[in-house]
Amino acid sequence: MSGNLKGRSIRFEVISAKNIDVPSERIPAGIYVTLKLDDTRRWKSAIRVLSSDNAVAWGDTVTLSSYASPALSMEIRASFELGRTLGNGELIGNLETSWDNLLDHGDEPFDLSFPPVRGVHPSLTLKVASVHACGNEDSELFDSIVDCELARRTDAGHTRFAEYMASKTVSHLNDAVENFQSVLEQCPDGHPDRGAALTNLALSRLQGYIHNDLEDIDSTTSLFRDTLELRSQDHLDHALSLYHLTEALTWRNSKEHTVVDIHDSARLCRKLLPLCPEGTYLRRIGVDGAVYYVICTCNNLPIDASDEGIQLRRLVLELCPPGHQHHPRALDELSRSLNRRFSQRGSIDDIDESIQLGREAVSLCPEGHPHRDTYLINLAVSLSHYRFRHQGKSEDLNEAISLYKEGLRLRPVGHEDRDSSLGNLGGALVDRFNQRGDINDINRAISLYREALALRPPGHHRRDTTLNNLANALETRYDTLDASDDLNEAIDLYRESLSLTQHDDPEHHITLHNLSSALCSRFTRTPKNDDIEEAIALCQESLAALPSLHPDRYFSYMRLQEAYQSRYRVQHNPVDLSLAVENFRLASRHPTQGFPARINGAIDWTFAAERHNHASAQEAYKMFFELLDRHLATQSSIVVRREAAAAFRRANALPVDAASCAIRRDSLREAIELVEQGRGQQWSLASRLRTPLEDLKMTHPKLADTFSELSKHISDAQGRAVGADRAAADRAAIEYRRVTEQWDAAVAEIRDVQGFSRFLLPPSYDDLQVAACHGPVIILIASKYSCNAVIVPKSGEPHHVPFPSLALADLEMLKVNFARAIRHASHMGPMESRTDLIVLLRRIWDEIMLPIVKALMHDLKVKARSRIWLCPTAAFTSIPLHAAHPSRTKADRSGRELCLEDIYICSYTPTLSALIRARQAMKMHATPSFVAIGQSQPGAGQGEALLTVDSELELVHKLVPPSATFTSISGDEATRAGALDALQQNTWVHLACHGKQDREQPYHSRFAMRDEPLTLLDIMQNDAPQAEFAFLSACHTAVGDEETPDEVIHLAAGLQFSGFKSVIGTLWVVDDDVARHVVEAFYTRLFKGLEEEGGMMDCTKAASALNHATYTVKNKVPLEQRIVFVHIGV
Repeated sequence: MSGNLKGRSIRFEVISAKNIDVPSERIPAGIYVTLKLDDTRRWKSAIRVLSSDNAVAWGDTVTLSSYASPALSMEIRASFELGRTLGNGELIGNLETSWDNLLDHGDEPFDLSFPPVRGVHPSLTLKVASVHACGNEDSELFDSIVDCELARRTDAGHTRFAEYMASKTVSHLNDAVENFQSVLEQCPDGHPDRGAALTNLALSRLQGYIHNDLEDIDSTTSLFRDTLELRSQDHLDHALSLYHLTEALTWRNSKEHTVVDIHDSARLCRKLLPLCPEGTYLRRIGVDGAVYYVICTCNNLPIDASDEGIQLRRLVLELCPPGHQHHPRALDELSRSLNRRFSQRGSIDDIDESIQLGREAVSLCPEGHPHRDTYLINLAVSLSHYRFRHQGKSEDLNEAISLYKEGLRLRPVGHEDRDSSLGNLGGALVDRFNQRGDINDINRAISLYREALALRPPGHHRRDTTLNNLANALETRYDTLDASDDLNEAIDLYRESLSLTQHDDPEHHITLHNLSSALCSRFTRTPKNDDIEEAIALCQESLAALPSLHPDRYFSYMRLQEAYQSRYRVQHNPVDLSLAVENFRLASRHPTQGFPARINGAIDWTFAAERHNHASAQEAYKMFFELLDRHLATQSSIVVRREAAAAFRRANALPVDAASCAIRRDSLREAIELVEQGRGQQWSLASRLRTPLEDLKMTHPKLADTFSELSKHISDAQGRAVGADRAAADRAAIEYRRVTEQWDAAVAEIRDVQGFSRFLLPPSYDDLQVAACHGPVIILIASKYSCNAVIVPKSGEPHHVPFPSLALADLEMLKVNFARAIRHASHMGPMESRTDLIVLLRRIWDEIMLPIVKALMHDLKVKARSRIWLCPTAAFTSIPLHAAHPSRTKADRSGRELCLEDIYICSYTPTLSALIRARQAMKMHATPSFVAIGQSQPGAGQGEALLTVDSELELVHKLVPPSATFTSISGDEATRAGALDALQQNTWVHLACHGKQDREQPYHSRFAMRDEPLTLLDIMQNDAPQAEFAFLSACHTAVGDEETPDEVIHLAAGLQFSGFKSVIGTLWVVDDDVARHVVEAFYTRLFKGLEEEGGMMDCTKAASALNHATYTVKNKVPLEQRIVFVHIGV
């Protein structure tokens, strides 16, 4: 060292490095710098990780004594371990220099360039300065050069491996492997360097495999797995070991196409990403490439609906977070895999999630995106082909058709995928034709399929699918138009499709049972035994080809029953009918097929059993009710539930047909159970969330609380599932289904409790008979098979009252005539005779109510002036049964014959269960509070001004006893929110305003308020358990729904459901000028003597008060305005 440094020391600082490249191309754990001072001593910097730009930052400093050698050797080395190191790693650059050269730069940083590696000069940024000696600086020289066998052979292996990578000389690779193998043999289990030894050997062998110089990849992969086991998550080299195994698996997959390797690689990549943030060398040089390979490879894999396949798609989605270029594709691939699994297993959660993913993919691909058409069509497939066919939601189908049309627009003539878009739109139009019956849809579908077939000439690999689809559309049109040319062409097309389909094709069974159906149709038209025998054989072949839980077995069962029925109708062999019924049974019970298909199958079963007078008819009806109840229970809102029920238009009459069936088989108890179960789904499904739990709370309070909480969660979820945002509604529906599963589990637990075995099950006759504890309930059944009444007495067996001369058509005509007579009467003067109306009421008396009265009086000994409840169904719901009147003199001329309301006090009930619930709720007594709500000036579009509303409210105020707290709400205060709050806070309500029944959307039936209407849905969601009585002085408050007539969904029933035990409603338009007379007479009678006697207001007296009021005002109020009011409830 120069003389001027005597007594001084040198401070050496390694600041950073750049352009670092490892000759062997192996990814280093880190980079370090060494200074070799003499043959026995060297200084070594810390090992630092490379950054993504091939740079390293250190800031390491050492102070060297003045007697150090003036010459030194400097090296840059790659270390393949961050913690304990095995050997010295791989040499990147070596430079011989002197301290004088380094000190020439003063105390300023400078760059020192090294010889090139693959054409690039690595360099160090240093800072070297002379400083005063300060004692024992040599203690910092912590690294002594020791000749160790493990290190020497490891370094030799690195050297030979680098030479192999540069020259691809196999002997160099063999030498490297030999050295690394020797080191591994000296590092047995438990040795601290075993992980490093395993890695060195495995990486050298992997490169030999990559370059086709070695073949054994399996043992190499095992070495990497062994290393990973030694380097757990907290090990410094854990991330690098994860990457090495990933690299080996992806290379093996690329050469041998082993799907399991890509699964493992995806899992490893998911673990690697958080360990290798953006900006790290490992991320840029290795991990990003591995992730990209996994993503691209997975995108090219066929759809795998197994749990493992779905899990792989989820892993890929995690590897492609929002903003990643492949994020939309990953969403779409997972969506399609879920579709496939849904088709195999039938889990609605899969299809809901698929649709959510599809929506997100479409939202990320705006107009002009090259893949927008694909994602649009795939979302449409999820909506129409899967969820619509499973759940039957028309909005899903309509949305899908819109998406298909947009997709077709993006695939104009000449586009390579136009044929599939034509077919997709055609299929959706066939579905809509089946739902709506618009002939334009099926004609358009056939046209689209023909265009698609032209684009798939003979030899095209998907021609068989289009042939099958076109044949199906033609067969569908034949079913409507009965055009034999369509049917014959369909059979020819099916046969051609079948000839092109391999037996192991996953859709082979579809063509089999489709051809079977067409042959059945032709057999029915022109009975040829060959056709029906072939049809049966085809169905049996399709069943043999499908696993036991495949959803499509349902269709094979249905086609097979169709074939057996067809043969039975021609050959009349009862064995065929039995076989048909057995296949109906198998189809309706097939667990992985969606409820809509199974429900339609059960409907067909009921029709077939009735048509052939088969003993399975009642079983078929029960199956229908069970499936419909389960289906509606999966719907996440009251409105959607009603729409789902209305979708089964053929089933509107099934509740009464089921009751008629039981009556015809002398099963009166079962008739009552069936009609109750069948006509009350809407109310029972909603009311089961409000089931009184007092008894359960007394014995099992925790279980009762759990049930109550889950019921509340379901109710909350229902509200969230309604809205214009379809994606949000889908998410809410999924949440609803999750909570429902928990609710079902709670119900099952409750049923295990002694005394609660029938908790929430369809009520038995003994359960229902409780409704008659204060008077008999008369169920009037209007079926196309028979019209009957069944009386439920207080005790004993039900009593049958047949109407042998009355047919359903007669009742329908009576309903029409009544509506006409009411309209005619509304234009007449108050003193004019309502002759038409009187004649109709006489007919009701003679043909319907008189036989019932005779049974009540003579058979059941029900005393005069007793209370009775009418529970009408179907056409009976539109006929004022309570007003039945003979309007004639007795035969002995001793006076006029008594009418129904002279003999009994009549009330109505929507169902027996509704009456039971109302009575149970009577246990809750609250201090009476009375609110009168009136709106004479409704908001825009809600009706004309009502001039007498305010005076009616004043009248009511005068009549309500002072003991009740009275509130009046009118004018600007009578808003939707104000009315809802009043219904919630008060026990008695009088409502005077416009009422409107919406027959198409009954939950939109409404009362007119100042701002916006108060709807039936609002009322149903307004839980008011303390409420007692409501008088609805408004039009159409007790008129039902045309789509689901047996559900009696109207405003009065909604109020009863929300908590009001006793309700007075109206059947048609109310004349507010004369209604006040009925109101005055009613309240006068109801509250008579309360103040003198100190009695309580009693809503159970409302029916008697109404009976008296209508009699009192008969000289003031026209007939149609007296009988318009009806009492519902207790």
